[in-house]
Amino acid sequence: MRFLIIIPAHNEEDHLSFTLDSLQQQNCKDFKVVVVNDGSTDRTAEVIRKYMDHDPRFETVNLQKSAHQPGSKVVNAFKNGLQTQNIDDFDVICKFDADIILPENYLKTIEKAFQDNPEYGLVGGLLYVEKEGNWGYEGNSNKHHVRGPMKAYRKECFIQMGGLRETLGWDNIDSILLENLGWKEIVLPGLQVKLIKVKGSDYTVRESEYYGRYFYFLGLNRLLAYIASSKEAMKSKSVSFFFQIVKSYEACRTKKLELKISKEEQKTINNQRWKALKKKWLRM
Repeated sequence: MRFLIIIPAHNEEDHLSFTLDSLQQQNCKDFKVVVVNDGSTDRTAEVIRKYMDHDPRFETVNLQKSAHQPGSKVVNAFKNGLQTQNIDDFDVICKFDADIILPENYLKTIEKAFQDNPEYGLVGGLLYVEKEGNWGYEGNSNKHHVRGPMKAYRKECFIQMGGLRETLGWDNIDSILLENLGWKEIVLPGLQVKLIKVKGSDYTVRESEYYGRYFYFLGLNRLLAYIASSKEAMKSKSVSFFFQIVKSYEACRTKKLELKISKEEQKTINNQRWKALKKKWLRM
């Protein structure tokens, strides 16, 4: 199987070489890497050039500087990279971050998983972060969800679900849509991916505003959004946090901000959320 790997990168001069080195060291050699230099003002372009000069599998796309918004910016960069390639030449479409270190068997293991399981649509490993000199599981998401920094889609699945959505919540929307189409999302816990930089450290949006916007752009109806907000408030042990999230969500509704999902997809997402809640309640 041939891999197309697209890596959005904005001011990643300190991290990008670790990611690209780990790709060059892969057991699987049949891949192309497109690094999308998203308006970097540091030496990111120079780092990319060093790999391009010595390895024809590496290419780059240069974009003008854009506002850093969670979700939409990174998917916009990804799409710009994707447009430069003929998707028919590849079997697996990957969206990787510019600050991860992949184990040398990452692509080979993903390839085998796809070959042995035709129902697999999205496959990835688990994220690990460094804590006091040791690498440990990040733990910010359930172990059955492939995180945004290391997505690998079977091409047919990627096309059927309409690619990635340029919006906050894109890396949860994809999971729901592909599952609705009959594909499976699979996490391989043996694949431990090191995350160099803490996610969200360069976002300028307040946490409560982030959650409100996230629930809105995910397409959640009001009741589900309020339930999700209450869960986040309980985690923070703050009643005011609930009202702040709701205020952000309602502000988006009032402004009627454009969703990047269709009405039918929105219905699918809400139905899936209800099923998950009912399953959890019955277990309780």
